[in-house]
Amino acid sequence: MAALDQMLQSTVFESGVRRIGAEQELFLIDREMRPSPVGEKIVDLFQDRRCSNELAKFNLEINATPQIFTGSSLHDLHSELEKLLEAIRDAAGQLDSKVLLTGILPTLRPSDLSPQNMTNLPRYHELDDSLREQRGSDFLVHIKGIDELVFSHHTMMMEACNTSFQIHYQVDPATFADVYNFAQAISAPLLAAGANSPLLFRKRLWNETRLALIQHSTDERNKMETQRLRPTRATFGEDWVHESVLEIYKENVSRFRPLLMVDLTEDSLLALSTGNIPKLQALCLHNSTVWRWNRPCYGIIDGRPHLRIENRVLPAGPTVVDEIANAAFFCGMLSGMEKHCRPIHNSIAFHQAQENFFSAARHGLNAQFFWSNQSCYTARDLILNDLLPLAHEGLKCREIQETDRNHYLGIIEERVRSGMTGARWIFDSWNHMRQELLPESCSRAITENMLAQQDAGKPVHQWEPSQPPPSVWKAENYRYVGQIMSTDLFTIRPEDLVHLAACIMDWQHVRHLPVEDRDGYLAGLLTQRDLMQFFSRFGSDEMVPVQMIMKTNPITVAPDTLTLSAMELMRTNTIGCLPVVENGRLVGIITTLDLLHLSSRLLKDELGQTS
Repeated sequence: MAALDQMLQSTVFESGVRRIGAEQELFLIDREMRPSPVGEKIVDLFQDRRCSNELAKFNLEINATPQIFTGSSLHDLHSELEKLLEAIRDAAGQLDSKVLLTGILPTLRPSDLSPQNMTNLPRYHELDDSLREQRGSDFLVHIKGIDELVFSHHTMMMEACNTSFQIHYQVDPATFADVYNFAQAISAPLLAAGANSPLLFRKRLWNETRLALIQHSTDERNKMETQRLRPTRATFGEDWVHESVLEIYKENVSRFRPLLMVDLTEDSLLALSTGNIPKLQALCLHNSTVWRWNRPCYGIIDGRPHLRIENRVLPAGPTVVDEIANAAFFCGMLSGMEKHCRPIHNSIAFHQAQENFFSAARHGLNAQFFWSNQSCYTARDLILNDLLPLAHEGLKCREIQETDRNHYLGIIEERVRSGMTGARWIFDSWNHMRQELLPESCSRAITENMLAQQDAGKPVHQWEPSQPPPSVWKAENYRYVGQIMSTDLFTIRPEDLVHLAACIMDWQHVRHLPVEDRDGYLAGLLTQRDLMQFFSRFGSDEMVPVQMIMKTNPITVAPDTLTLSAMELMRTNTIGCLPVVENGRLVGIITTLDLLHLSSRLLKDELGQTS
């Protein structure tokens, strides 16, 4: 920290130069649109330093070459990413896999987050161990959107559900505070226009669910630290920067314990005293484990140190052209701000910028923002009337080619005017198909359509809502019980009265009620036949608890039980349902009605194809 302070007070830092760069994360999927854990093999096949492994074996990262932000730099960045992705697609094809750009893969299941799918690099295992040791308990995710997700996991592998498109923008040390603050403020409208991650485990959550998920999956705070309101490592920050980048680095060191312990031999002050530029290895290593949504970065190019802002807000996808449009919007706004030199902290309070940010994550283009003069704007109005003109001006002053300015910012304008972000397309596709398809098939259909649209290369605002492709009726989509079971269950407790159970069955038109205890463990099963036998013997006035008449050892199956095996169980035992249990806890149910609906749809499809 002392070495960085000395450097900031000298003229050693590069100034007056603007470079941009990007990190492209991606998913690897198989023929069934499911995660394909072949990332390590692809890196070995690809042999390009710009391609590296990520936390999960089904993710990869591309680091694009930094570009001087002028002329054709946006087009050049676009071209480089397309070429790299095409090469990775070729390598993935050799392993019977495909590449998909999306913030969260719709077909992900909790079972994909197993330790076996963690990349075999010491850094990730040490990071996971450190987070779990400091936390002292499982990681808990609780996100409320249209649906609600409550999920716990014993490792940080939940973070592998996310892939991002991270934009880098070089800044001068002297103006860092104002540019960084503006980057914080515009992250809300940027995110509203670029959201692409509304589904997780077949739950409709936030427009950009990644933000909540990353915060939860890297939260090492124990219960006491949470009660004291210590911020998480994935953070928007606590205040505006007032003077220099040192404020952020000092806060990082003060608030967050080191997670990675590496033997570093560099003496930064000694390097400075001998006329060399220190790498600041310890500071950079610690900074890499604090996941600020706008993260300051220190680097060295051609022997000159520099500062840059790494914007981590945006998800991967929906297409490369959409991502470059987002980069043009972000970098253009920052460049426009630098030209006008209008400190944002004079216009809005920091807590309002925070509120804007999380409103954008939840609501996308339907969000409303506090902006200048304490006024409230819709996301659409703010972007179209204020920020897009600023971005155009910023790109023009950097002498970005006019055709590129109009092309990329035109995509942002059309996306905002139509309201068709990646998140909106997924929501619309899900709601359209969910009336006909089971959730498993719906998530597969969305993923397959997304892949086809990406291959076509059209920006997302030109996509039509997803239609069920013929492949969703293939047998592999119904092979296992977990793919067809019902998870929206009506259940009852052992101590509840039989009369209540009868009312629930009547009101909700169900013939089977799983009985579970307070911890979610299956305790029994109550059927319509059990009720009929009870009322025929005792009448309806008896105050009897469910545990007196329920079946205490019902036949159950696991989510990975073959559907045909479950059908045979039901046939040979003459039963109408099977509770689906995982580690003793109830996770779903499969009934004869479910199988009838499935058989009817498959038969209809088959007859339609052969008639």
